[in-house]
Amino acid sequence: MTYQSFDFGKAPGSVSLEPLQPSLGALVTGIDLRQPLSEGYRIGLKTALLRYRVLFFRDQHLTREQQIAFAANFGALEVHPVFAHPDYPEILPLVSNQLRERYRGTTDSNWHADTTFRPNPSAGAVLRAIESPSLGGDTVFANAVDAYAQLPEAIREQIDGLTALHDPSVFLQFLDSEEKREALRAEFPPVEHPVVRIHPETGEKALFVNSVFTRHIVGLSPQASADLLARLFDQIKRPEFQVRWSWKPGSIAFWDNQATQHYAVPDYDEPRHMERVTIVGDRPYGPGSQPT
Repeated sequence: MTYQSFDFGKAPGSVSLEPLQPSLGALVTGIDLRQPLSEGYRIGLKTALLRYRVLFFRDQHLTREQQIAFAANFGALEVHPVFAHPDYPEILPLVSNQLRERYRGTTDSNWHADTTFRPNPSAGAVLRAIESPSLGGDTVFANAVDAYAQLPEAIREQIDGLTALHDPSVFLQFLDSEEKREALRAEFPPVEHPVVRIHPETGEKALFVNSVFTRHIVGLSPQASADLLARLFDQIKRPEFQVRWSWKPGSIAFWDNQATQHYAVPDYDEPRHMERVTIVGDRPYGPGSQPT
């Protein structure tokens, strides 16, 4: 089924969206992301993003400058504290033959939302495929709103008022001196976020703990925290909340980091070169609290 109900400005019907799975994901066609976006197209894409959580595009062979310009339509852009491109600081390069195996094993190939170690985690991201394996190397996205909604009521009631600590310690292994490691710890000390966040634009509740950056649930014993986190991490893995995307050169994924998590499947040996631009977000708040 194809939907064309979004307002894309002066070219009605030229852009179409095809939902890919019931929970999330839509393929967008009929738009050239190399071109500047009109306000109508920008609003249409943002509306579609809030509805489908992640938007996919094919055959969009953007330059780095064009990728940065497209993402900047939706907010200020982050600079990654460890992996930023030296010439394009808004770009996070993900090049398989330059990343040590432990990167794929400890960051990409674990369910996570991006940069939750920041006081203001990212609102979204635009990921572009430059080189992809002939088979494998997919990314799976999960709907954290549906994952929360389908938890047992008793667990939802338990976690609605809880907070958890997040930190970037997974990145310490990629820094080559204790001085650099201390600088990262100083810049990003553990930050407390709600276990359930309220989406700042839709008002929906979403699970906001992940297996890469979340360390401990505040106020619980180590064992109770580990047990509850394991239960919540397992929830995001359920296939009914997911969509799986197979990359080709020129493919793009644009996701709402406030309502999703993702997992890069490490099942490939051929070269894989991706580049991400990440959009600055808001300070998360949970049920019963107010945005700051």
